[in-house]
Amino acid sequence: MNMPTHRHCHLQTPSRRDVLRAGSLGLLGLALPELLRGRAAGAAELDAETRAKSFGRAKSCILLFMWGGPAHQDTWDLKPQAPAEIRGEFKPIATKVPGIQICEHLPQLAQRTDKLAIVRSMTHTDVNHLTSTHFLLTGQAPPTAPELRADWPHIGAVLSRLGRGRDPLPPFVSLRPKLPNDVPRFVEESHGQSAGWLGQAFDPLSIDANPAEPDYRVGDFRLPAEMSLARLDHRRSLLRDLNERLRLRGNDTAVSTMDRHVHRAFDILNSATGSGAFELSQEPRAVRERYGLNPHGQSVLQARRLVERGVPLVTVFWPSDGIKNVSVYWDTHNRNFVDLRQRLMPPADQAFSALLDDLGERRLLDETLVVWTGEFGRTPRVGQRNSDAGAGRDGRDHWPGCFTSVLAGGGVRGGQVYGSSDRHAAYPASNPVAPVDLVATVYHALGVPAHLALPDALGRPLVICPGMPIRELLG
Repeated sequence: MNMPTHRHCHLQTPSRRDVLRAGSLGLLGLALPELLRGRAAGAAELDAETRAKSFGRAKSCILLFMWGGPAHQDTWDLKPQAPAEIRGEFKPIATKVPGIQICEHLPQLAQRTDKLAIVRSMTHTDVNHLTSTHFLLTGQAPPTAPELRADWPHIGAVLSRLGRGRDPLPPFVSLRPKLPNDVPRFVEESHGQSAGWLGQAFDPLSIDANPAEPDYRVGDFRLPAEMSLARLDHRRSLLRDLNERLRLRGNDTAVSTMDRHVHRAFDILNSATGSGAFELSQEPRAVRERYGLNPHGQSVLQARRLVERGVPLVTVFWPSDGIKNVSVYWDTHNRNFVDLRQRLMPPADQAFSALLDDLGERRLLDETLVVWTGEFGRTPRVGQRNSDAGAGRDGRDHWPGCFTSVLAGGGVRGGQVYGSSDRHAAYPASNPVAPVDLVATVYHALGVPAHLALPDALGRPLVICPGMPIRELLG
């Protein structure tokens, strides 16, 4: 079923008991009281030892975003004792860490749980794909007006604004493979995917090319045969003169933004390091096969090549293959178990596992934070309706009340499960985690000060993320 393109979906009317179990959440307002954070105020601040060990441990972050909302109870948080309509078709399996079980269709990740921090108590209240995506990518509730420059900035845009990264490569890259016959994607560069009110200069380099194709190219970072370096420098000089004239006419802001992008483009053309970052053909065949010869696997490999060369943040969005009568993304309103078993979990399991191994072998895992998440989970009961989209007899609908996010590397303590869901995987039973605190944890690992304020276009200082890092996740 296609994702809704409107700004709001409607929640089922909950009972008073549901409201209490959800932690006194505002049902439509995305308000996040202290109760939701699941920690007493005195325990929220990181102790000095944890802060010293974990703050800024990560030099980069790879965000694996599973567009559509993975069914948490069918992947990371199975409920084998629940009734059949709740537990579904899959069985849990033992993992490398005694006491931790995950789905039988994630066998490779099951052998790497010693590197994973599995957060089973993520929760918020928004059932809409677009607005809840904004919440997970920024830590902030989306603006009421659906305007690109009203959005809060993506984590990568904040790192870009802080001057992170090494030229010539951009500090913030989004990989979003566009495949033949795919369904309409989310609104381009909106809903937390961009720099929002920080401005266009800090937007990501968005790559839609399919890295699994033999002719994969990101733009064309190769000089034509007839273009010498001298001619390139001459053109750069002409462009500099033109920009100066535009500045004299009062277009300084627009010219400065363009200057930034053009300067980086010229540097990439002149740099073997820059252009080589996008040459997947340089990777041995065995490495490419290890990640999976599919759009997601090769995107994850591309992300590794970028962080290895100093890119601070790469977001890998799950692609849609647009096959008729098949659930798109992880949005399994129908065919939940068929698509999870055949199309979704196998490549996700392979790519995530290969990334952990590859980063470890290259001695990069300790300084690279990896985050695996979707925007929400799926309904506790198969066939249950909880949004305008609904669910078929073999599907699960949107469910933000409880879902799972997973972290690894970059100062995160692996081999643990944080938080728990209730017996139906409907709401957190312990240590509920709001997106704002998950994002605060990411910022902490990347060395971004808590409650950092940056000026918007009007010069007003705005706190980027008001959440608190989750102490227990940090090594």
